[in-house]
Order: sequence, then C-alpha cells, then structure tokens
Amino acid sequence: MSTLAPRRNSRRTFLATSAAAGGGLILAGTRASGAVQGANDRVRIAVAGLNGRGKAHLSGWLGQKNVEIAYVIDPDANVLAKTLKNLEGKEAAKNVKGVADVREALDDPSLDAISVATPNHWHSLITIWAAQAGKHVYVEKPMSHDIAEGRVAVAAQEKYGVVVQHGTQRRSNSGIAGLHEALHTGKLPKLKIAYGYCCKPRGGIGVAKPEAPPKNLDWNLWKGPAEIDQYHDNYVHYDWHWFWPTGNGDLNNQGTHQLDVARWAIDPDQTHPIRTTAVGGRFKWDDQGETPNTMFSVAEYPNGQMVMFDVRNVNYDGYERQVYNEYYLEDGSRIVGEGNYKIYRPGSDQAEPLSLPQGDVTPGGNWGSFISAVRAGDPGMANGNALDAHYGCVLGHVMNNSYRLGEPAPVESIEFANDDATEHFERLHAIMRDGVGLSDADTRYTVGPTLEFDPGSERFTGNRADQANALLQDPQRKGFEIPAADKV
Repeated sequence: MSTLAPRRNSRRTFLATSAAAGGGLILAGTRASGAVQGANDRVRIAVAGLNGRGKAHLSGWLGQKNVEIAYVIDPDANVLAKTLKNLEGKEAAKNVKGVADVREALDDPSLDAISVATPNHWHSLITIWAAQAGKHVYVEKPMSHDIAEGRVAVAAQEKYGVVVQHGTQRRSNSGIAGLHEALHTGKLPKLKIAYGYCCKPRGGIGVAKPEAPPKNLDWNLWKGPAEIDQYHDNYVHYDWHWFWPTGNGDLNNQGTHQLDVARWAIDPDQTHPIRTTAVGGRFKWDDQGETPNTMFSVAEYPNGQMVMFDVRNVNYDGYERQVYNEYYLEDGSRIVGEGNYKIYRPGSDQAEPLSLPQGDVTPGGNWGSFISAVRAGDPGMANGNALDAHYGCVLGHVMNNSYRLGEPAPVESIEFANDDATEHFERLHAIMRDGVGLSDADTRYTVGPTLEFDPGSERFTGNRADQANALLQDPQRKGFEIPAADKV
C-alpha cells in the first residue's frame, strides 16, 4: 500500500475509519479509485476555488516540501487563466492542469488530495465525492452548508478512511488546545459559557439586477447543488456569503472559527446543543443581502453548558473589531486571550497571566499537519477532523435556523429566560444603538423561536419542529445531489 493511502486504524481512537475506497463506485459521474501510488512521499494535490481562500491554499501548499500542485479548478475561465499565469515558473506547479469541473481532477488516479476553497454550498459535495474517489480532503470552513449534508460528509470519511481536515486553523494552535485540555481535565474550574465574537467591519452590497452570466463563467458549475433562479453579480465572487442558497452569513463564515473554538471548550462528551435561540437583523444597509449583519445567539448543551455568540458586521467611526473567544467559568472567573491567556478572578477587574501546558496537536500548522496526516494515511492526525467540523458547523446552523424562523419584535420586548443571555444581548444592542444609531423605540429585531434539537437523530423536536426540519437540508439540483448517509 502507498504511504499516502488511507489506513484502517487511526493513532487516536476518537475517529472510526475503514479501508480506502475500492474501484467502481459511481456518484454523479465520479468514480472512486483505489490506493494512490506516491513517489518518495510526494503529495499531489488539487485546489478547487481560486479566489480568496483559494489563494491562501495555493500559498500554503507551495510552502510544503515535496507537495505538487497537480490541478487548479475554477468555473471562471478568467480566474483560472490568471491563476495558471501566477503559477508559471514554480517548480511545484510545473505540470499543473487547469480545469473547470472538479470531477475531472477526482478521476485522476494519481491525485492524492484535494483542497476545497469554493463557495460554501459546494464544500460537502466535493468532500463526499473526494472520499468516494479515495482522495484526502482539506476543506474550508464551514465543511457543510446545512446539517444533513454535514452528517453525510462524516459518513463518507468514516467509510473510505481518508483524511479530512477542516480549515479551522485554530485547531493547530497548541496553546488553545492546552486551555481546552485544562478545562476538560478539571485543572480549571468548570466552564459555564463559551463565548464567541465575529465582529468585523463590513459594508452593504447594494442591489444587483438579474442578468445573463458573463461568458467566462460556467454558471451551471458555479451553482452546482444550489437552486438559484437568476444570476446577478452580487453572487460572484464573494458576496454569495450573504445569500442563504450559497452562504451562511458571517456566523458560519468567519464565525465558524470562533464557533469551533467555543464548541471545543464544551465538555468532550457533549455533541450537539439541545436548544437554541437567535435574535438579530440586517441593519443600516438596505441592500439585497439576506443574512443578518447583527445577531446574538445562545445554545444550551445537555449538561447545561452554553455557547453564546455575537455577530456585528456594520461599520462606523469608532467601531470596535472583536474576533475572538472568551470563557466564563462557574466560579465567576473569566478567561481571555488566544493561545496565551489571562484570567480575571471572581470579583477582580485585574487580569492575571494564566500559565498552562501546551496541548496535543499534530505539528506543522494547518497546512503541514494535513500533509503529515496524508503521508501517514492517518485520519486521527487531522487537526480538526470531519466529526469535529460537523459538531462546530451544526452549532452555527441551528442558530441560523432559529433566526430564519424569526418574527420582528421591538427591543423592549426581548428578554431571555437566562439572565446571562439577556445581559449579553443588551450589551450588543447598546453598541448598535450608540454606534449605528438604532433607536430603542423604532428598531425591530428578528426574534427567532427557541428550537429544541435532538443530538442523536440530528432533528428538531417540539415547537416549530416541522418548519425547522425543513431547513435541515437545502434543495438540490439534479446531477449535484447529496446522497443519503447510508448510501455513500
């Protein structure tokens, strides 16, 4: 067996795997291949999606020893041509091929891995196709665009034994891992609330009229599984984030990083939250975007621990950027920082340094750790595996689903059953009121229902369950369907 082929047994026991895919399995035109034969541990990788994060992927892989860029993939011919031009003269990309359709690369039996930096609605489908083809996967966050397809991606990884690593780079930070190990082993007081912030300055996107797609864009391939009636240029190439058929808002865009860290801090025997509520809106911009630019969410786990999260993506003079995590402990302490930490003891407003041992991660950063896992054929070496990715993404999906079922309500009527949640929402609103000029009298927030969620079945129960379960999986276009988890 090649040193690059998936192994049956992981060095860690938390991720069950099986043998690599055999030949002959067909899904939407993609045939699974057998074990890849590497040359001196060389890893041949394809990069799908060449704007934004795709550029970072190319840079990351070019910085790794004995890694070859075998394919670059994008449905925009102009973007593809520009990328190929930029790769000229680079030894690691001297034989690179440019293609529009990811399936062409996956059909190459000499390809070892694929790096996915496409829009969100493609992430799970490429991960599933790649696993079926016996290819390892580095997939940008969020791994899934909805709850159901994330579970299928996990099933595909488990069945075919490939390495799947999520693009949540903080999973490669040994300092963050060390804090979480201390929380989990009782070296610190028990965690009460894991808090995340995704507060980056952004502006509106205006209104783009429907028109014919540009000739350089293969619109059919760009849409892939997403059902979209008409093209407009707010989709391509970044603002698709703010439309539900293609994106997940900033909660599961930038916020996926902080959501993942927050869920990582929760006790390791907890999988999904059992209830969640979200309150927010799209204020100030008056544009055609659909996702909220302001949102407060709270999720409760079976053991009573909670995740709370702020999204605040407007901009104004004096805007405070907040993209980080905080930890509230049951003894009244609060921990701040990222990798290196300080702690506020109960009743004190003075932070003290918090010295902790480094945690267990595969070394090499997010790029190097993935290549090491691929060379070892060991899914357990992934810093942020498919199952961890699924748990973190679902946390954001259930929050978004509450918001999507919400109704407008005045500020003064909004109160949570949990006093901590009420306090934090009021803090967020005060920032919006004083910074953007939202008035207490006239502002209407979209207030989502409290949704009950069953971690075992990964379905909603109780109030509004039928409507919430309708959001478990997006509509899919013919030829780009997500299979059932037991059919991968």
